[in-house]
Amino acid sequence: MKAVVSGGRNTGSGSGRLGQHSEDDIDVSRQKALSDLHSMQNEKLEKLSDRQSQPESQLKFIIEAWLQIVECRRVLKWTYAYGYYLPEHEHAKRQFFEYLQGEAESGLERLHQCAEKELQVYLDAETPMKDFNDFRTKLAGLTSVTRNYFENLVRALETGLKDVGSSNSEATCSKTSSSKSLGTKGKGGKSKATGNNSRLAGGPSHSLDESNLWSCDHCTYANPKSAKACQMCEHRR
Repeated sequence: MKAVVSGGRNTGSGSGRLGQHSEDDIDVSRQKALSDLHSMQNEKLEKLSDRQSQPESQLKFIIEAWLQIVECRRVLKWTYAYGYYLPEHEHAKRQFFEYLQGEAESGLERLHQCAEKELQVYLDAETPMKDFNDFRTKLAGLTSVTRNYFENLVRALETGLKDVGSSNSEATCSKTSSSKSLGTKGKGGKSKATGNNSRLAGGPSHSLDESNLWSCDHCTYANPKSAKACQMCEHRR
């Protein structure tokens, strides 16, 4: 029997438990993405070129998007396995991991939606559409954003989430400028993985019983008392 690996986000049901995906489910998603990539390369790209009066050389951004989707699906399977074996008592590391994985998966879902559903409009069009260049900009942007999300996630896992201290010490999170900008963009989209927009809800942060830490209402991250804004999601106290 295939193992079931825990995902990295709350399901939004209020249970506090992490979502669960079987290895088969994750493999099916990646195989489907591979199939769609091959279909795009072998038939759909030529059709799109005809419908939108664009040379195929100018449509490489679509292939790049699908290649990114396939790679991210592969990495996602690895991160679920990583999360499954992450010790429950390492709360700060688990919160950091869940946040990074949740952001990465939400970005991937937005990219996949754009490359599959939104692209279909241009494939079905009888005549060239004026907003195709806007679609090009959007899809290329989502590809870049998603790549950065996963690079940040993989980098954190490869270093053992060392940027996060234990819950009894001052936890730190060194975020790159790209991850900050990605966090801003991510707030605009509805996360399929989380099932709600709980991080957007307002409200003051509450103090923990530890005098040197406070917990963010948006992402529950434990921050040092000196921090004016959450070091995980940048929500101000």
